[in-house]
This record gives sequence, C-alpha cells and structure tokens, in this order.
Amino acid sequence: MLSSIIREYQDHFAVIFREASECMQLVYGIDVKEVDPTSHTYVLVPNLGLTYDGMVSDEHSMPKTGLLILILTIIFSEDDCVPEEKIWEALNAMGVHAGMEHSIYGEPRELLTRVWVQEQYLEYRQVPNSNPARYEFLWGPRAHAETTKLKVLEFLAQVNGSDPRSFTRWYQEALREEEQRAQARVSTTDDTTATASASSSAMASTFFCPE
Repeated sequence: MLSSIIREYQDHFAVIFREASECMQLVYGIDVKEVDPTSHTYVLVPNLGLTYDGMVSDEHSMPKTGLLILILTIIFSEDDCVPEEKIWEALNAMGVHAGMEHSIYGEPRELLTRVWVQEQYLEYRQVPNSNPARYEFLWGPRAHAETTKLKVLEFLAQVNGSDPRSFTRWYQEALREEEQRAQARVSTTDDTTATASASSSAMASTFFCPE
C-alpha cells in the first residue's frame, strides 16, 4: 500500500489510513482489522458482526453492508418498525432511488424488498388493514442473531462524533435488549445443564442400580 498507492505521502500514512478506514465503514459498512502489526497485514470484515457484505461473483460488485446498516439504524430509531415511505425519503436524500440503478447498490428496491428479505436481514410486510396497501420494514431474524441495537447505536454515535449515551431513549432501549439477551443466555445455559444432569442421572440409574 505504501509503495503502490501513497508513496509520495508515506509520512502521512497513519492519517490517510485512518481516513480511508472511516470511509470504508461509512460507505461500504466494512471494518479494517489489523491482523499482524509487524507485517502491516489487514483484513476487511463486515461491520457490527454482520456476515453478509452483498458481494456477488462479479469482480466489479461493491460491498452493500453500509446501506444495510443504515436501514437497520432507521428501523431501530423508529421503534423497531418503519413505514416504507420513510425509508425511501432517507435514501432519496442520498441519491438512492427505487427503480434507478445505483453504481454500488444496484436496483435498491429489489435489494431491500427481495434480496435482504431472502437473506433474513429485513422483514417486509403489509401494514394491517391498509387500503390501498402500504408496507413497513422490521429487523429480520438474521439481523437480530448477528448484531444488536447497542452495536448499531455505537456505530451511529461514531458517525456523529458523539457518545451513545447522548441518544438517551435509544441507549436505554439498547441496554434493555442487552439485559434480555443476557437473561436468555443464562436461561439456555440453565436448561442445558438441567437436561444434561437429568440424562446423567437416568443413565446412572439404568446401568448402576443394584439388583
């Protein structure tokens, strides 16, 4: 990288690299992780624990995780369910329009309502009793499994150069989710331990009971 890209500005490598890494996070949703500091080896991974980057076999395709993170953030900020029109208002402000091919995201409507729904990152459903039909977005099961509201909020705070706690209501909601996840893990562990204990007791009584 030093010799091929910024050979004339090697003294400013740290600043350039930091700025480039931040751009990768914001635009593509990709985090630059250092693997080996001695050899300056890095690896690119999707942000926030997500495992999908939107890359296809086409060598010219771009990571789409940045847009997915934005959608998940909007849904979270709208109490976990957002009307479709609000999503498009936000995307239109970025120059991303339904039905218009985008250089990074392809056709956005297909990406949101078909690809990410099939990947289970988003849920796209009709608003009950809406006539004419209106639709809304929610987090899908894969989004809940791979990331958390707290991670999304921390990312939002980083983008805004602020502290997650400054978003008081969202921060409290994110902490509640963390507590629920912790309780669920404890419950699962207790159930597993109880099942294993019962199984061991049954086996012992079967093989070692006195005649």
